[in-house]
Amino acid sequence: MEYTPREWSGGERRQSRGFRWLALLLFLLFLLVGSLLAKNYQHLGNLLRVLVLVKTQYLHPVSTGALVDGAMQGIVDALDDPYSVYLDARTFKQLQEQIRGSFGGLGILVGLKNNQLTVVRTYENTPAFENGIQPGDVIAKIDQHDARGMDLETAVQLMRGPVGSKVHLSIIRPGRAEPLDLTITRQEISVPTVQSRILDQEAGIGYLAIAQFTEKTAEEVEQALQKLQKEGLKALVLDLRDNPGGELRSAVHVAGYFVPPGPVVYIQYRGGQEDELKAEGQPLRLPLVVLVNGNSASAAEILAGAIKDRGTGRLVGEKTFGKGVVQTVFNLSDGAGLKLTTARYLTPGRHDINKKGIQPDIIVEQAPGAAVDRQLEKARQLLQEKLVRPAA
Repeated sequence: MEYTPREWSGGERRQSRGFRWLALLLFLLFLLVGSLLAKNYQHLGNLLRVLVLVKTQYLHPVSTGALVDGAMQGIVDALDDPYSVYLDARTFKQLQEQIRGSFGGLGILVGLKNNQLTVVRTYENTPAFENGIQPGDVIAKIDQHDARGMDLETAVQLMRGPVGSKVHLSIIRPGRAEPLDLTITRQEISVPTVQSRILDQEAGIGYLAIAQFTEKTAEEVEQALQKLQKEGLKALVLDLRDNPGGELRSAVHVAGYFVPPGPVVYIQYRGGQEDELKAEGQPLRLPLVVLVNGNSASAAEILAGAIKDRGTGRLVGEKTFGKGVVQTVFNLSDGAGLKLTTARYLTPGRHDINKKGIQPDIIVEQAPGAAVDRQLEKARQLLQEKLVRPAA
């Protein structure tokens, strides 16, 4: 249903027209969902009364469009789902333009910690690094948008933009009383998503870290594994710590290097329909330990869950974040958009990890900024024991 927002000026004719518009809106809502809302007539009566009181008694003029936008925002907020978001026309248009074009960024990796948008990693030689953004910084505002409670995908898209354009960030830094306001110029960011090296040359233990999943991650993983194999790879540490996820298909492709052909993840919809995404190809048949922590989320949890359920590696570290749901973006007729949770992920063992996370096989806590990486050392120890243990 389309509508034209009108500014309220207090004139009788416009007031009458506004009331007719509200009445028509509510009448159509009754017709569309009357059977479902028959038991909630008192709530609808309260809704109508609130609308009328706001239009007639509120101190300042307010447009009908603003009230309807607020009502839609409230409906989505009532779901208590941090990943379902109503996007007003301005924000939705901005996101669409950024998705379609070639855009720059800031050079940071962000995650959600205590429902706050938190910097996990800052890459060297990027705008974020040059402006002094640090891991642990909380991003409170992105341009005019309040980032508190904002879902991760929307926040990332808002920080992206045309190369050379500017973005304003308000940052809360632990130990600093006042917010830090920064204006940063976006640049083209080309940061590899994969890092690798040999940890123990004598034992042949390799290390491969995936920072996030993009369209090029699977190719980077393949190249890194080929390089490690030339260097005598016999066992591998796969580091998924602080990986916020990313492209689902990329994670499924990468899973093919670590699990045999078969299910990687099930996508389950409300009506009972289900999609199964499978690993293909020939996996490495090497001792494997996977590192995870509370910032391992979404696609990273899918890969970790597949390895754990398929029994091809052991998980070490801390319980993962617990994002196991899928969002679909719907276009609304007035230029706005709705990002709505429409499905859930299930691991190959059909475990629902949403809001639960994945428990590692061996729990090893790691203090932030500690001099010794206890989780990595535990992984190395497990692989050394595996390599010297006689075959069964």
